[in-house]
Amino acid sequence: MQLSLSQWTVHIQKLLAPLYVITGDEILLVQEALDELRQAARQKDYTERHTFTALGAHFDWSPVLQAAGSLSLFADKQIVEIHIPSGKPGKDGSAHLQNMAHLAAGQDSTLFIVVLPSLDRASQQSGWFSALEQTGVVLTVQNIEVAQMGKWITDRLAVNQQQLPQGDEGKQAIQLLTQRVEGNLLAAYQEVQKLSLLYPKGIISLENLERAVTDVARYDVFKLGQSVWSGQLEKAHRMLEGLHSEGVAPVLVHYTLSEDLRALYRIQLGVQKGKALPVVFKEERVWGPKERLFQQVIPKWSLEQLRHSLQAAHILDGIIKGLPHPEWPVDPWSAILHWVRSLAK
Repeated sequence: MQLSLSQWTVHIQKLLAPLYVITGDEILLVQEALDELRQAARQKDYTERHTFTALGAHFDWSPVLQAAGSLSLFADKQIVEIHIPSGKPGKDGSAHLQNMAHLAAGQDSTLFIVVLPSLDRASQQSGWFSALEQTGVVLTVQNIEVAQMGKWITDRLAVNQQQLPQGDEGKQAIQLLTQRVEGNLLAAYQEVQKLSLLYPKGIISLENLERAVTDVARYDVFKLGQSVWSGQLEKAHRMLEGLHSEGVAPVLVHYTLSEDLRALYRIQLGVQKGKALPVVFKEERVWGPKERLFQQVIPKWSLEQLRHSLQAAHILDGIIKGLPHPEWPVDPWSAILHWVRSLAK
């Protein structure tokens, strides 16, 4: 059974299923859904919780099933919660998850919860996921896109009985908020909570909003690649300026993008040798959001173009270390921007 977030709250207030799968990349929304489920379970006397995080192919699954098969002396009902950050349980994990689904179907004393990132099609069609889906309920948490952020913020303000002005002033207020948080849902949530503390219920004027909202755009060097590889040059430029102003070392920016570039080169090389793209992604340990991003990037790049960009990365490395190049800017940050412009297709 598949559910969306709009159906979630009503569903879990009813009779709970024996097993739930929560999948998505929006950390805030996944955590909120998980907290709601835990609270609903506590109200139904699931008073003890065991939490496991499966990291890597060598994770020992035996304690998970041991916890599932034995009740505590202090509780009649328990929660067994498994987090799989990679979304890839591996061969052993796949077998254990299928066993767990079978175990969940035959009892009502243990509530199983599996938390995953967004899954690719191959994972959704796997035996382990099909077993979980057939036994329990799957909540798919969709990402909040930038275009949806204004409505999300408005809805969250309404929960706190606050609202923005009508008309042009309200549009300016929404534009201000969405620009400041740069599509970062956690940052948007923090700003909404801060507004609820600073101002009373009712309308928040644009003047008060400008006074209260900090520029919380998250200039995360590890997210810079998302803008670069998706061709969002203006956003990448803005992020580079933010990273520069925050004192991030140029070598870290260079290293992060170069690692992506080397991975893209190895993936393209594997494809050229006749390997299936999912196989190459697995070999290069690329999954989740980056896998989906690289699926869009790979067709745009030939091996020769990737080699040329790697040579440019070598030149940039020298500039950062104080070795100028006659055809490149001397300033490291200007040189990085020059390089990024060539990467953003």
